[in-house]
Amino acid sequence: MTKQRVAVRRSFTTRASSNHGGAGVSIPKQWYNLVADLPVKPPPQLHPQTHQPLNPGDLSPLFPDELIRQELTEERFVDIPDEVIDVYKLWRPTPLLRARRLEKLLGTPAKIYYKYEGTSPAGSHKPNTAVPQAWYNAAAGVKNVVTETGAGQWGSALSFASSLFGLNCEVWQVRASYDQKPYRRMMMETWGAKVHASPSEVTESGKKILEDDPASPGSLGIAISEAVEVAATNADTKYCLGSVLNHVLLHQTVIGEECLEQLAAVGDTPDVVIGCTGGGSNFGGLVFPFMREKLAGRMSPAFKAVEPAACPTLTEGVYAYDFGDTAGLTPLMKMHTLGHGFVPDPIHAGGLRYHGMAPLISHVYELGFMEAIAIHQTECFDAALKFARTEGIIPAPEPTHAIAAAIREALECKRTGEKKVILMAMCGHGHFDLAAYERYLRGDMVDLSHSAVKLQEALAAIPKI
Repeated sequence: MTKQRVAVRRSFTTRASSNHGGAGVSIPKQWYNLVADLPVKPPPQLHPQTHQPLNPGDLSPLFPDELIRQELTEERFVDIPDEVIDVYKLWRPTPLLRARRLEKLLGTPAKIYYKYEGTSPAGSHKPNTAVPQAWYNAAAGVKNVVTETGAGQWGSALSFASSLFGLNCEVWQVRASYDQKPYRRMMMETWGAKVHASPSEVTESGKKILEDDPASPGSLGIAISEAVEVAATNADTKYCLGSVLNHVLLHQTVIGEECLEQLAAVGDTPDVVIGCTGGGSNFGGLVFPFMREKLAGRMSPAFKAVEPAACPTLTEGVYAYDFGDTAGLTPLMKMHTLGHGFVPDPIHAGGLRYHGMAPLISHVYELGFMEAIAIHQTECFDAALKFARTEGIIPAPEPTHAIAAAIREALECKRTGEKKVILMAMCGHGHFDLAAYERYLRGDMVDLSHSAVKLQEALAAIPKI
């Protein structure tokens, strides 16, 4: 990998914590933007009609000005508003824990660490960006925000954040997850949000999908189309996105910045950093600060993204300009994609059922700075049981992919005798996903794949840019 020395300026605010994994750790005062340190800058987003590079005005129907600036900036660091830090203090810093009991079960010489984001009010990493997005919208005088959600983690986070800043929140939840995870919907409604199953009869995008397939399980791409349609046609409404876009990944870097400090405190440096990937915000949030350190020559970990075999965006998708939604309302983004019309099978990791990957993660993957693998859900749930029965935390279905990959890595260390330091992202708990665990425990869970014919049809519909 190309080494590039960069000047690092990080500032933090310290919070005392009773959690042994977060005691004495600092909450970052700035978010980190990887774009500033890349030797090759990522391709620009394009206007969906003209196919010309976006300018800030193109995004103004969807986002407030400050989020547009953050989406397009190449500044290395962006200051976190005091009002956002004040809310972060409700749960940040989050703990970095060593999985000693899991190590013992596996008989591995490796050290396994996990950065646990399940301590947030919503139970995942999603409030790291929901809070600033809600705050910037409220500061701009916006009254209503709309969004999509898969498993419900993002919808829960934005509902929570909206309640703090006096915003009305409306959420389109992917039908498969809406049916599988009713308590996530109830959680959103408890925080004051209005929730629709997607596809819905509320929008033209949803109606069209239902006309073609009345039994559609939905997808994140469809739900995004519905939310974007409402935002674009109502002047008092803005759109919030829980993953994929640059400003979302920017906000999530509080994870990695904290983790750098936590690992330094115990004298360890990771040999491999692992995270699950759907849209990419959890993975990017942990990995990007470590990638900065690697680019600067201060450490040399490998980075491994893990995706579901039923939605293998990085491992089987193509790198091309495509829409971020099913209806083609969003800007065109250069990303790894299965085609914006691709509807994944309804696996239990609903937050990973997205046809595309964050453009910034796609770009660094193309540069060769990271690896990607796909794992079936039964292996992931087997790993989840090992983790829960040793570490005590029941993980959400999404991070079970990272756990499965970490176990593979640890068992390889057992075979070779290597004493690697493995760091993985544990992005949320699975307290509202117990129906999935029940299916696995009963032996009813099966591995779902994707139709090669449907995939080729979706790939064929990608715009020719």
